Amino acid sequence: MKEVCTIAFLRAVFCEFLATMIFVFCGLGSALKWPSALPSVLQIALAFGLAIGTLVQTFGHVSGGHINPAVTIAFFVGNQISFLRTLFYIAAQLVGAIAGAGILYGVTPANARGNLAVNALSNNTTAGQAVVVEMILTFQLVMCIFASTDSRRNDNVGSPAISIGLSVTLGHLVGIYFTGCSMNPARSFGPAVVMKRFSSAHWVFWVGPICGGILASLLYNYLLLPHSMNMSERVAIVKGTYESEEEWEEKEKRLHEPLKLRAGIGSLSVCMQDF
Repeated sequence: MKEVCTIAFLRAVFCEFLATMIFVFCGLGSALKWPSALPSVLQIALAFGLAIGTLVQTFGHVSGGHINPAVTIAFFVGNQISFLRTLFYIAAQLVGAIAGAGILYGVTPANARGNLAVNALSNNTTAGQAVVVEMILTFQLVMCIFASTDSRRNDNVGSPAISIGLSVTLGHLVGIYFTGCSMNPARSFGPAVVMKRFSSAHWVFWVGPICGGILASLLYNYLLLPHSMNMSERVAIVKGTYESEEEWEEKEKRLHEPLKLRAGIGSLSVCMQDF
């Protein structure tokens, strides 16, 4: 519970809630069927991609900018976040998605709401085919996230926010024709709750993205570029008690600052007495 009882943790959870709320509001808003004009696939793909890129840039340094239960689970499987952080993040993301979809429902005229862009199988896509599509699209997204945010890289990575946003855009350019494109269980869950429209294939939008994220995490973190950590360090990460070398150095610095200050005051007193 050490990790949970900190202001930084609460800020991170709140950021996941807020970022997911904005993401769902903007993403679903781009897919509404206004009487004057129907949304294009390119418009929807760009809206979702730009929203993710903007939000990752805005909140990434506070919470990591997951905004997606599949991404959070992938980070947990990759031994990069604790179990409790995983649970709190997913809860915040789901509540944020419901809030974003609810706000959009409230501000949108009834004749433009439609089904609020609830994910559904289309073009005769079967549930099995949909799972594979969602798995592949989320796999490429999570691989992009790990690769573009890997602190061990010393080459020119560029902007992770732009890379991740383009990955989301790519997924939508393909996936909209099959499933409306989820890649994110929270994105599917929010409007389904608000519209009370849980289809028999709703499970596809959980199983596909989560499996794709887990596969990407296993491949990147344990096969392609494994982290050099011992078992005790891995267990500490899961429990939320792990402290990196940078955190230890910062703590040591804070501990020694008062000692240096007292030493400086002592030297000044000696000088004043000599004077």
